[in-house]
Amino acid sequence: MTECSGRVALVTGAASGIGAACARLLASAGAQVVVTDRQPDGIKEVAAQIERGGGDAIAVEADVTDPDAMERAVQAAVGTFGKLDLAVNNAGVTAGREPVGTTPAEDWQRVLDVNLSGVFYSMRAEITAMLHGGTGGSIVNMASVLGMVGFAGSAPYVAAKHGVVGLTKTAALEYAARRIRVNAVAPGFVDTALIHVDGRPQRGAALLTPINRLGTVNEVAEVVVFLLSDRASLVTGSVYLADGGLSAR
Repeated sequence: MTECSGRVALVTGAASGIGAACARLLASAGAQVVVTDRQPDGIKEVAAQIERGGGDAIAVEADVTDPDAMERAVQAAVGTFGKLDLAVNNAGVTAGREPVGTTPAEDWQRVLDVNLSGVFYSMRAEITAMLHGGTGGSIVNMASVLGMVGFAGSAPYVAAKHGVVGLTKTAALEYAARRIRVNAVAPGFVDTALIHVDGRPQRGAALLTPINRLGTVNEVAEVVVFLLSDRASLVTGSVYLADGGLSAR
């Protein structure tokens, strides 16, 4: 697969899970990949996996809640590979299950800082680099099926992901004429650490999904890379559900 050959991609939250899967699949599609996360050991391992597979990658430690750190990560991409064409804004966290009336303020702030402000800071730096490059680009933000519906006990996460959807649509309108496409992917319940309890996936999450199983990180990555590629050249401002039918109920 060479549909991303000659392009440079940056992936946040790429030390594990969906982000790592996106980084690996982009590399297999021919992209040079900047692997970013707050976890230095994780991103180094993902970059090493890419290089062992014949790809080209660098690991850049960065916290998406720090706008200066995201500027530096994008500058590292441009400084190393000469440009930035593609970006996946995937970094995200969850909080404990509490109704709105008892949700701790610190949980609310932490989830909004990472899941929404982090996407904004990342996009701001990425779009600037893409405009400077003069050839446009493509961005995919990681939303969630919970960015389309309500879900009791998850107010911070639901609010943040609804915000990601709105931010995606707004940026798509602002930059469509300048050849930057901006879309979002909205996974349902995926087998990652975010839905594990004591090291095991929550059984109830699979039962909520009509296909009766959890999604995999590679299934989500396939949708992401499609949206980044020229196969989706007419697609911008869209939110692609990858939820196993959960939102169809």
